[in-house]
Amino acid sequence: MQNATFRRLAALAAFAALACGAAPALAGRTLDAVKQRGTLNCGVTNGVAGFSAPDSQGNWSGLDVDTCRAVAAAVLGDPKKVNFVPLNAQQRFSALQAGEIDMLARNTTWTLSRDASLGIAFTTITYYDGQGFLVPKKLKVTSAKQLKGAEICTQSGTTNEKNVSDYFRAQNVKVKTVVFENFEAAFKAFFSGRCQVFTTDASTLAGLRNKEAKNPDDYVVLPELISKEPFAPAVRRGDDEWFTIVKWVPHALIEAEELGVTQAGVDAARSGSQDPAVQRLLGSSDDMGKLLGLDKDWAYRAIKAVGNYGEVFERNVGPRSVLQLPRGLNNLWNKGGLVYALPVR
Repeated sequence: MQNATFRRLAALAAFAALACGAAPALAGRTLDAVKQRGTLNCGVTNGVAGFSAPDSQGNWSGLDVDTCRAVAAAVLGDPKKVNFVPLNAQQRFSALQAGEIDMLARNTTWTLSRDASLGIAFTTITYYDGQGFLVPKKLKVTSAKQLKGAEICTQSGTTNEKNVSDYFRAQNVKVKTVVFENFEAAFKAFFSGRCQVFTTDASTLAGLRNKEAKNPDDYVVLPELISKEPFAPAVRRGDDEWFTIVKWVPHALIEAEELGVTQAGVDAARSGSQDPAVQRLLGSSDDMGKLLGLDKDWAYRAIKAVGNYGEVFERNVGPRSVLQLPRGLNNLWNKGGLVYALPVR
């Protein structure tokens, strides 16, 4: 009995030693493939302002685009080594499943059914959104509950269609949903008068109102948000090492904002900060990169490439962007929001 007890204690001690040790991660097959290829294949939208959209020269920008670039900087050392793959709502999951892309960063909502049934894994919430309604001011509607009998345009293959059905059924309000396979076709039908209402995520509504309407002041986003829409990048299941990398890069950007490390100041912070948390994040003390199968400068490069989370938000969707959105729920946890970095230690 004593020998058996001793063996159990020895096994527990060995396990604890392994758990406490900083053993380097084994390279996953996706990381190996990305390094061998020399580019990151990142699935994005066909064009949603603020999240992922190309300009007339084909240069991509947006919050999701910056997520892709941050991962490329961390993994490949260069934020430009990204192949952006435009995907519609119907294509996005099959492209990831088939290995056509290495990660999906396409304003995609993390839901139970998607997480549990598609062979994919969501990583880190990068934007908290909710579904809303865009209407012409001339309708003199101030609440979604006043939309009885309205025709509502939306896109198929998204959570929006089901959310509309659930919401108005619960309110005992009858509406007609007009579904389009293509996102552009859906919002153009609305602006041409085919429908009285357009519904999608509130952040996208703001972009459409400011960019697509002939006169943005002729339209209003109603105050109700009828759903929770947490956006997160996703990867294929079965490669834990790659999942961990794509999870921790956004957390590094959030941690940088919490610590006051900016894109312009990251070099000075790396060479001169005495804050142990900053030193760990930027690789000037502990080598946290080896736990991810990367080098010690992985987070430094990501921040140098795109800035901290607050800078990414401000540039792409914040008050000075085309979307002109407040931080709201996407503020840091210690400033009234939900954004919270897991500890880099």
